[in-house]
Amino acid sequence: MGHLLGIDLGTSGARAVLVEAASGRVVGAATAEYPLHTPRPLWAEQDPEDWWRGAVDAVRDLLAAAGSVSLRGIGLSGQMHGVVMLDGTGEALGPALLWCDGRTGEECREITERAGGEDRLLAMTGNPALTGFSAPKLLWLRRHQPDAFRRARGFLLPKDWIRFRLTGEKASEVSDASGTLLFDVARRTWSAAMMEILDLDPALLPVVRESPEVSGALAASAAATLGLPAGIPVVGGAGDQAAGAVGAGIVKPGLVSATIGSSGVVFAHASAPARDRRVHSFCHAVPGAWHLMGVTQAAGLSFRWLSERVGSSYDELTAAAAAVPAGADGLLFTPYLMGERTPVLDPQARGTWFGLTYAHGRGHLARSVMEGVAYSLRDCLDVMTSLGVTASEVRAAGGGARSPLWCQILADVLERPVATLGLDEGPAYGAALLAGVGTGCWSSVEEAASLVAVASRVEPDQRAAALHRDRILVYRELHQRLAPLYRRVSG
Repeated sequence: MGHLLGIDLGTSGARAVLVEAASGRVVGAATAEYPLHTPRPLWAEQDPEDWWRGAVDAVRDLLAAAGSVSLRGIGLSGQMHGVVMLDGTGEALGPALLWCDGRTGEECREITERAGGEDRLLAMTGNPALTGFSAPKLLWLRRHQPDAFRRARGFLLPKDWIRFRLTGEKASEVSDASGTLLFDVARRTWSAAMMEILDLDPALLPVVRESPEVSGALAASAAATLGLPAGIPVVGGAGDQAAGAVGAGIVKPGLVSATIGSSGVVFAHASAPARDRRVHSFCHAVPGAWHLMGVTQAAGLSFRWLSERVGSSYDELTAAAAAVPAGADGLLFTPYLMGERTPVLDPQARGTWFGLTYAHGRGHLARSVMEGVAYSLRDCLDVMTSLGVTASEVRAAGGGARSPLWCQILADVLERPVATLGLDEGPAYGAALLAGVGTGCWSSVEEAASLVAVASRVEPDQRAAALHRDRILVYRELHQRLAPLYRRVSG
């Protein structure tokens, strides 16, 4: 049956995974990093050409290590919400504005007003206006870079920019399009009403398909660059969270994933869309299904920030955190380094340490960051359960899943067993499985995801869980009390 290639365009680098189509087994993987640029507070940008170079390097390294392969299909995944504007020749008009960019607070207010209020906006798109989404970025670019915007002949999401470079096709799929605020999530199509309200030309939009559908074929020029034969099918794929959920087996009710990558995400399968401003309601990569998603802007990003500032490696910091008891001896951290998404929806929120004393050291700082991220994920999970989501088991994913300490903290804070998987290739693996569905290796996404196996489970420690149950109340009150002050300092 040959092999399947999954490419995930992350915030810190591109990941390529090679999967044996007959078994779903990962037989190779490679990563290539690229920079993140923050030219001003709350701004986050990347050069789309860096994405392409990263994807090419990762795939070429993977193929060089794998030797001779017969590639059946390619699936794509990537960071959501980012905006790449294209001119008439298909060149990018400047840097891409990323999911964690928080400059568009004014545009979010404008969108809500134009839509006739938040309730009307929720009815049209299923989601409120948030700074991370694509539509506010387009309005910001129109306002602040009018010359470039007038030259725009299309916009693409990050992974779809890679698709364009691979195939020449301007296409997307339903899970990623759901995060643009230009998509009718309930009807799984672009929203003509939103384009009219925002005075945006529908010609800017790419074609949208279901995630397992073939969206194009590998063009000769890209094939030569990658060292592959032309004509290999490229499927729609999915936004990183939906693809990661497929790779974790979250394709049916009762299972929830908690991902700690650059961002933190709680992801739950849903049979129908929800309209609640506190969580995202998007189309799933499973045709005919949806998902609820809670997002922490700076999860692993907060830990990375701490690592860079104190000059300690990831392993050194986690070892120091492990030597500190649950609760970090009274130290609390709010992970709002890039503002915050769900459920507080506050782009002006700021990171805060609360309860700091002279007795606290590096290990306390590290553990409080890990616990603060877990508190933010618990906030999201509690909203989902209030909307009817059942979560008998949480499957850990992302870089945090490789940390026994972070898995234990998640189990204690979420008060549920946390399962780790037999492999942790995340979105790239899910993208490869979607490529297999699109090229006939499996009859459905559910069948492909049935290959995912649990390797181990971490049970909550009841004493730690009780401590966190009390502390999360303080964590929530911190935002309520500090929100007016966040606005004052950010202004």
